[in-house]
Amino acid sequence: MTVFTGCGVAIATPFNEDRSVDFDAYAKLINWQIDEGIDAIIACGTSGEASTLNDEEHIATIKFCVDTVAGRVPVIGGAGSNDTAHGIHLAQQIEATGVDALLLVTPYYNKCSQQGLIEHYTATADAVSVPCILYSVPGRTGVNIAPATVKKLSEHPNIVGIKEASGDIAQVAEICRLVPDDFAVYSGNDDMVVPLMSLGGCGYISVIANIMPKESVEMSRSFLDGNIERARELQLSMKPIIDAMFADVNPIPVKAALAKMGMFKPYFRLPLCPPSAEVDARIEQEMKKMNLI
Repeated sequence: MTVFTGCGVAIATPFNEDRSVDFDAYAKLINWQIDEGIDAIIACGTSGEASTLNDEEHIATIKFCVDTVAGRVPVIGGAGSNDTAHGIHLAQQIEATGVDALLLVTPYYNKCSQQGLIEHYTATADAVSVPCILYSVPGRTGVNIAPATVKKLSEHPNIVGIKEASGDIAQVAEICRLVPDDFAVYSGNDDMVVPLMSLGGCGYISVIANIMPKESVEMSRSFLDGNIERARELQLSMKPIIDAMFADVNPIPVKAALAKMGMFKPYFRLPLCPPSAEVDARIEQEMKKMNLI
């Protein structure tokens, strides 16, 4: 099954000054995203600073998102670990919150083999009943899911797609060549949405949608509706602000941008910290160009 097509927002997690989760601001952000037409919400992924949440906070934040969304769009819970047993436990707890699917990041730091990836993901998918989406982001984890490995994992009935964030369009092409037609390939790179969808991808999981949900949805929707020229136009016109959102490590720029829009306060959990004055000025400049502030 395809969990969603189009644009899913990798939603940021707001914090209070004491660095607890700001659930009031989170509800505001979730409801605004839905009002703007977002196709899905991905809670507690990279952009949601899941790596600094303990398990209880992680589960509670996803449960709050599920309850706030109340079935209006699919909610996908971020999970995964470099310890398979811990990852399975976390995935099962997140499944119990009522999510529509799980986004499972590759094990990080210990840099397992491709066979290790197959065994890790198979064990996780066997342990839950909701659909599982692989998340390949080698720039962060140090581990790439090779196309042949994706093909093998796509044979599992509970593994239904991949968020591909390698930035390697040749690898994306090979994945799309190898996997079944009903296996969902999502771009994990906002600047490669149209190229990936041209190879058979069905959408993307987006950072920029945090601040530009309507335009982000329009880009993927235009492509799916056959208006390739409009999709291309949006991809290129949004590229400068997309680049600004990665002028520092994600989600630092996008949280700074959301703060400028009045969505929440610009608090981070260490080791993440506010952007430099130079990066902040760049973010503000690009936001003004797009009439966001």
